[in-house]
Amino acid sequence: MNLISLKDDLKSNSYPGRGIVIGKTPDGTKAVAAYFIMGRSENSRNRIFVEEGEGIRTQAFDPSKLTDPSLIIYAPVRVLGNKTIVTNGDQTDTIYEGLDSQLTFEQSLRSREFEPDSPNYTPRISGILHMEGGQFHYAMSILKSNHGNPESCNRYTFAYENPTAGEAHFIHTYLQDGNPLPSFEGEPKLVETKNDLDEFTEMIWENLNEENKVSLFVRYIDIKTQTYETRIINKNK
Repeated sequence: MNLISLKDDLKSNSYPGRGIVIGKTPDGTKAVAAYFIMGRSENSRNRIFVEEGEGIRTQAFDPSKLTDPSLIIYAPVRVLGNKTIVTNGDQTDTIYEGLDSQLTFEQSLRSREFEPDSPNYTPRISGILHMEGGQFHYAMSILKSNHGNPESCNRYTFAYENPTAGEAHFIHTYLQDGNPLPSFEGEPKLVETKNDLDEFTEMIWENLNEENKVSLFVRYIDIKTQTYETRIINKNK
């Protein structure tokens, strides 16, 4: 798989939907996790990220304008010991509870499928970062309808052991804008990272479509110590 420019990929796509980036900094010392949300409707755009414990949750920016919280209010990031979970929905909690009950990442997601938002049937995308003994590996998952058929769920898991410094994988919900919205296809994209947290955060935020972007979360985790730094940007301030 060829390395592509994350900057160019984001800049060329007006609506990738929600996206997860996981990888390692070029100097090899930190794990990288990023999650962004976009929106086309007023309800989707009426959101911000707020910190909650070691993770984050979505929250209505203007509660009076919130119409349907079912698919837009959730905890995208939660931490369980040496594992960080990042998803685009309430399956964060499903994974957290599954891991806490000794299930694997993949097993935990067996009880879930794509979102019930006909006709899009938005894929559920998830990622997990695991650090132990100075080592780091991660996995990503996508649960999607079979070519828009709500009776059939396709499940894909991608695992990355001892990832290469300077590389990350990027998965998002939609190929591009459309009606209905076409689901992401293929393997997560191989993209580059940066050593500087603020530079990487700015690069993602500045290249997301100005009209559709809503919020961005980026975290750099020290692989040896598991200490971390987080950046959150909300369009609604």
